[in-house]
Amino acid sequence: MANTTKKIASISVCGEMTLNLHSLNNEGGEGNQIMTRQLTILDKEGKKHTVTGISGDMFKHIHAGHMVNYCLENGIALSDYSKKLDPNRISAANLLAVDPKVGKKESNSSEVVDTIIKACGVCDAHGVLLTDKVGENKGSSNTPRKSVIEFAWTVGIPDKNNTETYLHTKLVADAGEKGSGSNEGQNIFHRPANYGAYAFICNIDVYRIGLNDISREYAINDEERQKRYQAIVQSLLSSVLNPKGAMTSTQKPHITDFKGVVTVSHKLTPAPTVSAINPAYLEELEMIKENLNEIETDAIESFRFDSLGKLSEIFAGLYQEVPYKLG
Repeated sequence: MANTTKKIASISVCGEMTLNLHSLNNEGGEGNQIMTRQLTILDKEGKKHTVTGISGDMFKHIHAGHMVNYCLENGIALSDYSKKLDPNRISAANLLAVDPKVGKKESNSSEVVDTIIKACGVCDAHGVLLTDKVGENKGSSNTPRKSVIEFAWTVGIPDKNNTETYLHTKLVADAGEKGSGSNEGQNIFHRPANYGAYAFICNIDVYRIGLNDISREYAINDEERQKRYQAIVQSLLSSVLNPKGAMTSTQKPHITDFKGVVTVSHKLTPAPTVSAINPAYLEELEMIKENLNEIETDAIESFRFDSLGKLSEIFAGLYQEVPYKLG
């Protein structure tokens, strides 16, 4: 990254992540068998494949957990729900505590969104749907805040992924004297262990940090936007380096490789994405970058990485940059 500070409007990460012996993509259990999530996709030639996949919800959950910790350490506002990692994220009571005026009859949805953004950095970044009425404000039900950060399904690349099942037994003394149906008895589980190369896509609309999508004005000042931008970037890197998701207490993923490209937009032209399901995705992104820069000079930069170490170097540079602001 260059030493001069640049304005960042959006960031995209596209790559091929190699994960071994993980269960981030389980979808529940049937009896004593934990099921692995299977997806059907089409490759570039239109051929159908069944692969394993990790939902965007999983990586969003991982990112939100890291971001809560960052916000707590760096004095970024959080709702009571977000502090407890409650998926509901915020309540009407939180909003009234931040700004009692938002509960008045004459308040509108735009004012509610303003207060959501001010009240909670995680709600600002990850979005929320407020479904309860705020005080006397009858127009505040079902008020949405759209997410700034987006994760695609992390999808197994055809012919590069698989799943196996292993037996897990809880050893119990005198197991024969205890019923297997109780928590004290002998329990046997069949668990999946998945491995493969996965196509990863993430996008951050940096310019929207703190932006009220209704009024099209920023609800927080530039200093707070900078702090939240750094929280999002740092937490994304943490999500890749230390994924905390399904069954990671005993099946922490072995991330053996991550390679791809980070695209960065300095204007409102979106940072482009192409899935690593396409074997030529790196070349496609390079061509897209060149063409977009022909249309709008110096709009897009790209930074290739061939390891987690190189990715962390790119993110260390991005961390120092400044979020773009609508004029």
